[in-house]
Amino acid sequence: MGDLELLLPGEADVLVRGLRSLQLRDMGSRGWNQQHENLEKLNMQAILDATAGQGEPIQELLVTHGKIPTLVEELIAVEMWKQKVFPVLCKLEDFKPQNTFPIYIVLHHEASIINLLETVFFHKEVCESAKDTVLDLVDYCHRKLTLLVAQGGRGAPPEEESQHSTPMQELQKQAELMEFEIALKALSVLRYITDCVDRWATQPGLGPALGHSKCMQYLHPICWFLFPGKLQQFESGRWQTVTPSEQQKLSKLDGQVWITLYNLLLSPEARARYCLTSFAKGQLLKLRAFLTDTLLDQLPSLADLQAFLAHLALTEAQPPKKDLVLEQIPEIWERLERENKGKWQAIAKHQLRQVFSPSEQDLRLQARRWAKIYRLDVLEAVAPERPRCASCSAEASKRCSRCQNEWYCCRECQVKHWETHGKACVLAAQGDRAK
Repeated sequence: MGDLELLLPGEADVLVRGLRSLQLRDMGSRGWNQQHENLEKLNMQAILDATAGQGEPIQELLVTHGKIPTLVEELIAVEMWKQKVFPVLCKLEDFKPQNTFPIYIVLHHEASIINLLETVFFHKEVCESAKDTVLDLVDYCHRKLTLLVAQGGRGAPPEEESQHSTPMQELQKQAELMEFEIALKALSVLRYITDCVDRWATQPGLGPALGHSKCMQYLHPICWFLFPGKLQQFESGRWQTVTPSEQQKLSKLDGQVWITLYNLLLSPEARARYCLTSFAKGQLLKLRAFLTDTLLDQLPSLADLQAFLAHLALTEAQPPKKDLVLEQIPEIWERLERENKGKWQAIAKHQLRQVFSPSEQDLRLQARRWAKIYRLDVLEAVAPERPRCASCSAEASKRCSRCQNEWYCCRECQVKHWETHGKACVLAAQGDRAK
């Protein structure tokens, strides 16, 4: 592993072996929290290993112990909890949390898993080890990208936040930004899956499934990520203004989009099963406007895509296929929904009583555990850039002296943010003193 180790090799093996699928009603429970902590450790260690470039044992352990399907199921389970249980929980009359951090941890669980998958899916053997669940993962990525496109790409935090936001309103803002970042991680995961489309052809059932028209429909939401005249781009976890001289520069996100399109459109396995109707043809031909000389200079392989689109413009559109098609379909979401149908309110009430109404003592104990996991030296090592001010998002150089968790650019921003940060700061400080 890298010079900075969060886990010893033996510890990582034990944590990976212990990963398992949990019930929706267990979200936020003590056992669930233990697994979340283990996942966070694996996630941070995987990032450290990838950054150091000295082998990636976390990825190897996940493949060896067959845990990628478990991660995919957990990912979809927490997605379903956020859509089906969390809204019901918020509407309960006696739902008045004194501290929203336990809920935030559950909401953040999805981001932790998709981040871990993004890190390890770079390796094609990881994609292959997903087996049938790769279809569920592709379907998950499609849902995320479609939702993002439907929202018009909204993800930037408001420039001026209200100083009188309630804890739940703050939680909602954090959840919205987190959802945006999750969608971008899903795009990266989908790109890595498309790297393996042709390799799936050697495995019965999965090759046709990944190459079939249902998968290829994902081209349409992906295409919407390409737009001219961009004024801002999301890079390194925040929005950055793009100067006119840099608007033609290929960003990491743009690169992921183009590589995904390249893989899907030029893969023989995928093209053989994609019905190029007049609508699909019209949508794909819009890509030609973005294939500029500047773009081709930065990503030369797109010349093949340009040639394909030129040929496509001269071919006749295909009529919709009427042949009988047999294919595998994603099943995790439907199975979870079937198992919990009609139980959403009961689950919410159970979690309100057992999980999201902790005592002060329980919060202090949990804060102590979080302090051990989110070590400052590790967080700084995996951070994409210098810390940002918690109030105004400017580059920060001053850290909260009490909890050492939040950063600020000036004293005024720290005072302004205290109403939001105060409770978490006190809990974190108490946890440190109790160690």
